[in-house]
Amino acid sequence: MSQQQFSSILLENAVNELAKLPGIGRKTALRLVLHLLKQPESDVEIFGNSFISLRKEVVYCSECHNISDTEVCQICGNGSRDHETVCVVENIKDVMTIENTQQYKGVYHVLGGIISPMEGIGPTDLEIESLVQRVQNDGIKEVILALSTTMEGDTTNFYIFRKLSALDVKVTTIARGIAIGDELEYTDEITLGRSILNRVEFSNSFK
Repeated sequence: MSQQQFSSILLENAVNELAKLPGIGRKTALRLVLHLLKQPESDVEIFGNSFISLRKEVVYCSECHNISDTEVCQICGNGSRDHETVCVVENIKDVMTIENTQQYKGVYHVLGGIISPMEGIGPTDLEIESLVQRVQNDGIKEVILALSTTMEGDTTNFYIFRKLSALDVKVTTIARGIAIGDELEYTDEITLGRSILNRVEFSNSFK
């Protein structure tokens, strides 16, 4: 297939940049760029500046590592949440997914990934030690392991369970209403909500 020919280097550069985004091919990128060209210049500036501001100004919560506008995110700063219960998730999208179920009233801990030797991701690359410190210092009574039910997710679950085994904390995992191999973000909200409410002791999840 021949390479798309552009009449403008500015157009080509814009298409190339958009095509770097996941799930965006060159044809889609071209369609989006041409759409933006039809919009008022002020609207395009607002669109572009929103991403520049996001990259420059966004911070990560000092407590749970969720994305935030302030040092402590809105969830951790909410006094009505159950701060003795921490739900461990892989990424920020999983926080949003669980929040959408409206079934969980505790706080979170975002690992920033899961253990994956094939991708060169080990325990030290994740926010596991900071989780252990939270359990040791913040009076946490329960840690819910809410990682995807994949081999990598289960490996990470077991590693965290071992790290917390010497501490006085209850470790649970979401119920297996979620099929083995499922990514958390693709699970429907009803199933995910029930899995959180019906969570089980982590040690019992092997039986």
